[in-house]
Amino acid sequence: MIVKPRRIVTGIDEEGNSIIQSNKVLDPSIELGDNAFIELWQTDNEALDRKNFKEASNAEVKLSPERDGTKIRYFQLPPIDKDITTEEMESFYSLAFETINASHERTNITKHPGMHLTNSIDYIVLLKGKVRLILDNDEISLNPLDVVIQRGTSHAWSVIGSEPALLLAVLIDKRFSN
Repeated sequence: MIVKPRRIVTGIDEEGNSIIQSNKVLDPSIELGDNAFIELWQTDNEALDRKNFKEASNAEVKLSPERDGTKIRYFQLPPIDKDITTEEMESFYSLAFETINASHERTNITKHPGMHLTNSIDYIVLLKGKVRLILDNDEISLNPLDVVIQRGTSHAWSVIGSEPALLLAVLIDKRFSN
């Protein structure tokens, strides 16, 4: 089952007092079987207008934030069927990255078809399930409440076990010196 989080957005009224501008349950922005992206919020490089509420969760889904922007999202990963062929797995990941406008961010797919690289620093919390973080030269298993500081490096995620994994990610556009 795909998670549908409740999101509360604050702002200010005409007198400058803090108020709740939005309080709603969000549907997934993208679903591919048990794989889902739920875009909670995003910012760009414009000044923030706290008085006027503009829905920021239903824009076009892209893996990376806009230049000088941020994103916060839930993403749910399904377990991979043990009987899936290499070709079927590549086809799944190819479609998944195309769906989130990120085909150009795929890297080192011979290591894992989900390998990708973004120009962002990402703070990722595993909320439910178990996953393996796959890097070019390392791998590590993660348990609930483990936090990954993903600093613009090539990586992929793989579910451990038979249950989907739920992660929360904050992505911040970043330029790197190397």
